[in-house]
Amino acid sequence: MARSSAGESVLSRAMRVLRLFTADSPALTVSEIARRADLPIATAHRIVGELVALGALDRAEGKQVRMGYQLWELASRSSRVLDLREVAMPFMEDLQAVVRHHTQIGVLEGTDVLYLERLSARGAVRNITRIAGRLPIHATSAGLVLLAHGPLELQEEVLSRPLRPYTARTVTDPVRLRSLLAQIRREGFVVAAQMISEAGTGVAAPVRDAGGEVVAALSVVVPAADPSPHTLVPALLAAGRGISRALGAPTADEDLLRSHGPRLPGDR
Repeated sequence: MARSSAGESVLSRAMRVLRLFTADSPALTVSEIARRADLPIATAHRIVGELVALGALDRAEGKQVRMGYQLWELASRSSRVLDLREVAMPFMEDLQAVVRHHTQIGVLEGTDVLYLERLSARGAVRNITRIAGRLPIHATSAGLVLLAHGPLELQEEVLSRPLRPYTARTVTDPVRLRSLLAQIRREGFVVAAQMISEAGTGVAAPVRDAGGEVVAALSVVVPAADPSPHTLVPALLAAGRGISRALGAPTADEDLLRSHGPRLPGDR
């Protein structure tokens, strides 16, 4: 594959450009792309032109470009995403009928939660989660579940670095976070009140695959003023177990499901 004089492949540069398009920056000019991707303006023009020609990017208003339909189409064919969303949807719909705010499912992507689907209701509490959007694992209910059951290397990486406090209730102290992760593994769920937003409380539980590994987190978001978010836990756990069984997870009692996975010092 062709490489630049700096040793970076053309494909790597193209991926760097595509990653610039987010929910907060859905359309960009070539000048903005060049600056954010640290590319020469001529190189950015060439890459953007090729991506537009291939349908990966589309021309937007003015001099901006945005993600193209062909890229969305290709991404939507991902068997992992389709399988999980299709299996989860009936259970999410049933859970949503109980919650009447937000029900969502996310997977681990690096040190973020990548949300694959979200169901909402009219008048629901403000929720910063977006489909195909990311949020940090240490500050969200789904992220905490995924981190608690994630690889030990990832846990130590997160615990050893400075963590951003999104609200006054975000757990950033490594000792407290380590204890919280151990609690999640013991109890099988987490209630994260106002950790990512002052407006909401997240409640999350794991989803397991045929090998019993945690592959996703099912979560609900209710108003922070809700006095009893714990009352949603039984319905959430039932939905999580239902998705897990549909994915082929072995039938086991709740204690076995909770105990499966890596442990950190402090687990009992």
